[in-house]
Amino acid sequence: MKMRLFTALAVLALSATTAWAAKDTITLGMVLEPPNLDPTAGAAAAIDEVVYANVFQGLTRFGPDGSIRPDLAKSWDISGDGLSYTFHLQDGVTFQDGSRFDAEDVKFSLDRARAEDSANAQKALFTGIESVDVLDPLTVKLTLKAPDGALPFKLAWGDAVMVAPESADQNATHPIGTGPFMFKDWAQGDHITLSAYEGYWGPQPKLREATFRFISDPTAAFAAMMAGDVDAFPNYPAPETAAQFKSDPRFKLIIGSTEGETILAMNERNAPLNDIRVREAIAHAINRKDLIDGAMFGYGTPIGTHFAPHNPAYVDLTALSNYDPEKSKALLKEAGVSDLKLRLALPPPSYARRSGEIIQAELAAVGIQTEITNMEWADWLERVFKGHDYDLSIVSHTEPMDIGIYARPDYYFGYHSEKFDAVMAELEKTSDAAKRTELLQDAQRILAQDYANGFLFQLPKIGVANAKIEGLWENAPTQANDLTAVYWEE
Repeated sequence: MKMRLFTALAVLALSATTAWAAKDTITLGMVLEPPNLDPTAGAAAAIDEVVYANVFQGLTRFGPDGSIRPDLAKSWDISGDGLSYTFHLQDGVTFQDGSRFDAEDVKFSLDRARAEDSANAQKALFTGIESVDVLDPLTVKLTLKAPDGALPFKLAWGDAVMVAPESADQNATHPIGTGPFMFKDWAQGDHITLSAYEGYWGPQPKLREATFRFISDPTAAFAAMMAGDVDAFPNYPAPETAAQFKSDPRFKLIIGSTEGETILAMNERNAPLNDIRVREAIAHAINRKDLIDGAMFGYGTPIGTHFAPHNPAYVDLTALSNYDPEKSKALLKEAGVSDLKLRLALPPPSYARRSGEIIQAELAAVGIQTEITNMEWADWLERVFKGHDYDLSIVSHTEPMDIGIYARPDYYFGYHSEKFDAVMAELEKTSDAAKRTELLQDAQRILAQDYANGFLFQLPKIGVANAKIEGLWENAPTQANDLTAVYWEE
């Protein structure tokens, strides 16, 4: 009898322990599958959504509030003339293959990113670096060509993460970083799984395993959440059903902002888009409210330039490109353009596909016909982003404060302005906060007055999660699903 009682109590205790233990695995939904997993060799936001702060780390990083925080560099010193930064590294850091991380890896990573043959999509971030010198295993000095108060910000991008020379070439398919999670498996077309790295140098994450499932269809995303097949969808693709989660106690709806300026990109290499009157005509033909209501179901903020409204330096310039179809027709007539037909290339996200249909109808109303081509992400990157083979496209630029892309001579817009380039050059060497704000506002005005693109709306961050999940980012200061502080309530 005593043995039976002991056994029953043991089973009861084991059951209670199991019931009370917090869940330590999570499944996240993602709209797009990344083309590879190397953030230093790809432009797709989906790469960082999996690996930023999870697998890979930089000298600095973005916090959930957008602040720049120490990461692999615990501190740094700036010389009096602003021409050098000396970074002091965390001690005891290892890559997930067990190899040691030190200043030599910093030099390798930054020299690789800024090399002439670099495949880094944001190579411009590193052009201001004159040299990278190892002072000792835990100290590295960056000498700059000119003072750059934004260097810690630039080094926080996913494109600036640290990699090892022994494993850098394999990061596209089997990433090895210094973060709290390590790569476990990738089932193409279905999911990627990360597992906690036991040798991590910082506090261990509360999650043991994280799986990212690829669900591009908005209806399927809703069904997966309702069925519990995914625990959270940090960037939920179906705003039309978001309100249903708000009234369901099983879930939480997390509404925030992103760095994603959603634009109607215009290829100014192609006539007549090289005529400012035609670009302005297109801008005045578009009703932003129709897009926000029709494509985003009321979520989103109108923008009139390539800058996030939540940024303190933002200038509201939407009036310059207000909805005025009669003005559009007059501008096209003035430019001598009639029977205009343009190609509209649309990547997979629902905001692009839905906005594309609305814009197609609104452009037709002023006499511009568009032929829509729906593209997969890899095809869009190859043909539009790299090949410049398009007239119009709709995409959200989710990189943090990326207005400087308009100064890149071979960027896919084909935009060029000596006045804008001069402002960007001045901004690059300015560290005074008030002066930087003034320059950023000048840059915003130039883009708006040049009708460099059709500026549509700031992409909202609509997140849906199991009500017991804590620690997911509300806002998206960079394109990431940072799991370092995510946990389940007990």
